[in-house]
Amino acid sequence: MTPAPTPTLRAAPDTTVVTGAGGWLGTALVHELAGRHEGSRDGAIVALATDHADAERLSAIDERVRPVVGDVRSPESLEPLFAASVGVTDVVHAAGVIHPNTYADFDAINHLGTRNVLAAARAADVRRFVHVSSNSPFGTNTHPGDRFRNDEPYAPYYGYGRSKMAAELAVWDAVADGFDAVIVRPPWFYGPHQPPRQTTFFRMVRTGRFPVFGDGRQRRSMVYVGNLVRGVQLAQLVDTPGGRAWWVADERPYEVREIVETVGRALTDEGFDVAPNRIRFPDVVGRVAERADALIQARGGYHQQIHVLGEMNKTIACDISAARADLGYEPDVDLYEGMRRSIRWCITQGLEL
Repeated sequence: MTPAPTPTLRAAPDTTVVTGAGGWLGTALVHELAGRHEGSRDGAIVALATDHADAERLSAIDERVRPVVGDVRSPESLEPLFAASVGVTDVVHAAGVIHPNTYADFDAINHLGTRNVLAAARAADVRRFVHVSSNSPFGTNTHPGDRFRNDEPYAPYYGYGRSKMAAELAVWDAVADGFDAVIVRPPWFYGPHQPPRQTTFFRMVRTGRFPVFGDGRQRRSMVYVGNLVRGVQLAQLVDTPGGRAWWVADERPYEVREIVETVGRALTDEGFDVAPNRIRFPDVVGRVAERADALIQARGGYHQQIHVLGEMNKTIACDISAARADLGYEPDVDLYEGMRRSIRWCITQGLEL
């Protein structure tokens, strides 16, 4: 097999604007962009923060980080974000909500918020816009051996999926008008800077209470946050035409039972006592949870635990071959090593697992 040619990289921008900078991916990206290590880049990082506490935390990372407090739902609050940028500017739009306070937040933040950021970025004449999407606009795989491809048709999974699909369509509208924008589609990710729900995941595995459906052979693509940051940076800098989209994930999907076993092994190797997993549900429980999720969302509500339970009996897997071919993307951290790094981060933060 002939190896793919080495991608051509654009020069790094003078400024990188990061929305959602206080979130899981955004924080990891800001740390990487501002890092003092071989291969790090110069330039300012203008970071959209949700409040002043968020801004203080981001500004402490490095003097090149310039936090701006704002909200993607408010176009006026985005004006200082681009006023703070200088020279050639790229945007990584990582702001979004997965588990909202209200159902209406899905559209307000993920869809309309993306339109607001796109409008501000176009007015500022940015060079490239990288939109961070999700697997949810494409639903779930039709069978355990299936993987989503780059030309996968939309089949959104409830409110979150519909809002992220609408955001992608907004990006494609901008591309059709000549704007240089691309999309990165990550699945379930893990690693340092995680939110509380991931700490709960570790605790459930450690205590043997993580729900596994049937034989646990459902497959899930996952991505270590460091792998994802690398994929986002490549999407930003590799000289490709606008209007491209790539799945960015670990090298292969994992079976759910493998995920639970691997996380348990990582916890054990980091010195934790891990109980054998003893929660097994028949597939019908997942179907009932999904139906309940649909009814709750149809009434304008949202229940995080029911939503997550309704997804756990499904395969959600993707094919990263296009990212490898177009961007030279190669995930260099696997599930076991990534989970160990995540556990160590939790320990340094004083989080109880």
